[in-house]
Amino acid sequence: MKKVEIDAKDIHYTPLNEMIREAVKKGAEEIVLNNVIGQRFIADGLKGDVRITINGVAGGDLGMFMNGPTCIVNGNCDHAPGNTMDSGTIIVHGSTGDAAAHSMRGGKLFVEKNIGYRGGIHMKQYEEEHRPVLVVGGTAHSFLGEYMAGGLILVLGIGQDKPVVDRGIGSGIHGGMIVVRGEVKDELLGIGAKKARFGEKELEMITPYVEEFCEHFNMDPSGLLDMNYTCIVPASIRPFAGKYTWE
Repeated sequence: MKKVEIDAKDIHYTPLNEMIREAVKKGAEEIVLNNVIGQRFIADGLKGDVRITINGVAGGDLGMFMNGPTCIVNGNCDHAPGNTMDSGTIIVHGSTGDAAAHSMRGGKLFVEKNIGYRGGIHMKQYEEEHRPVLVVGGTAHSFLGEYMAGGLILVLGIGQDKPVVDRGIGSGIHGGMIVVRGEVKDELLGIGAKKARFGEKELEMITPYVEEFCEHFNMDPSGLLDMNYTCIVPASIRPFAGKYTWE
């Protein structure tokens, strides 16, 4: 395996990303970025099977339009990792800022700890093979899954009393599913969202993602594979239809 290491200290994000692209072009299968301090757009638009390890704090829009690579962040991540990602995997050993998985349309994003506001906003799905998945180990804030059109958001709330305590969950949701460990109060649901039964079918659906999450972060999945979840789904496919005036 061809491995390339890059010291990102004091390097502006533009030349850093040019170096990454050049390494991929020359056949690198593994790229290690050291001393990353907020550089943006890492792995944006990259294709293929390359594995990128980011040691430090990744900047905004990590993996935007990415199609295939795996990004492992050994630290926290700024806003919108996985923005409009087509396929691939992002693994964050820490927390992320707002809009994690913004408009994500394929691939998987695993966050060990917490995410900010509007996680999974505008996530969308194209048939079964392009189903985006966001798994959060800790908590999520307001407007989780806002305007969601497809895919799966799974909030595990590990070590937390309440995985989601803020309002607006699923506001404007018209596709996909949000699954939260434990109970979710009705007043926390956004316009267009409703709770649905979590049964054996749903447990079977989330099991591989729980197991993969635990594998990435060296956890035991057995305590998470039970029926203690709440499903949140669209109440209709046009949640704001009554808000518009037609001539």
